[in-house]
Amino acid sequence: MLKLMFTPELANDYEHLFDSAIINTSHYPEVDGYIKKILANKTRYEAVGAPLNIPWYFIAVIHCMEAGLDFKAHLHNGDSLDQKTVQVPKGRPLTGTPPFTWEESATDALTYEGFANWTDWSIAGILYNLEKYNGTGYRNQGINTPYLWSYSNQYTSGKYVQDGKYDSNAVSKQCGAAVILRRMLEMQVIGSANTDRISRIKELGEQVAFNNGSVKNDNAAQLQTLLNAAGIPLKSDGLAGNNTSNAYYQISGKYLKGDPRRV
Repeated sequence: MLKLMFTPELANDYEHLFDSAIINTSHYPEVDGYIKKILANKTRYEAVGAPLNIPWYFIAVIHCMEAGLDFKAHLHNGDSLDQKTVQVPKGRPLTGTPPFTWEESATDALTYEGFANWTDWSIAGILYNLEKYNGTGYRNQGINTPYLWSYSNQYTSGKYVQDGKYDSNAVSKQCGAAVILRRMLEMQVIGSANTDRISRIKELGEQVAFNNGSVKNDNAAQLQTLLNAAGIPLKSDGLAGNNTSNAYYQISGKYLKGDPRRV
């Protein structure tokens, strides 16, 4: 398997992919449902992460990807807490007697993977560790891993349908980890250098009226510029039509005022 090194070039690549990621709007309800469940259990993720200096949301995303947010499953791979792990990594935790608590298992998984020794918890650092957690085999296929980017414009098709068997036509039906993080950022559940910009987009967007691209407006042009900076390609022409309203929806979860689709 390709050994992935966290270089400045790789970090820049992750940041570009994340900033320009556009979530498929049809998947918003599903993604928002995951985040709602995550937030309901935020204190459990914090309790495990704090002693290890690991962000709670990193743990939550792994839990979503590996165990479907089930607190009766090992964080390592989703196996039942009633016994040691059966799948890779097998036989974890090494110490203790099942059934394990979720906290015991999660602490073992995070320590086993070396995350307690990691210090760069930027978006790039998080995405690097998430990709390594699942495996870097998709890089050999020349595509962005669906483990990160499924449900976004950064992934179309290609999937390992079983160990060692890659199908270029198969499409992942699991939400990507980066998509969950991106939506968390859009909802201001987590913060980053983009948080202030997203706050400004939401504030400015409420001042821009949908006009189906017929009347130019300075606020609309500024909103389009901000949306571009957030990674959503738009022409900054001051015409607040369907494209601008769609882009605003991706950040705020609602369309511009006056758009017939706004409830």
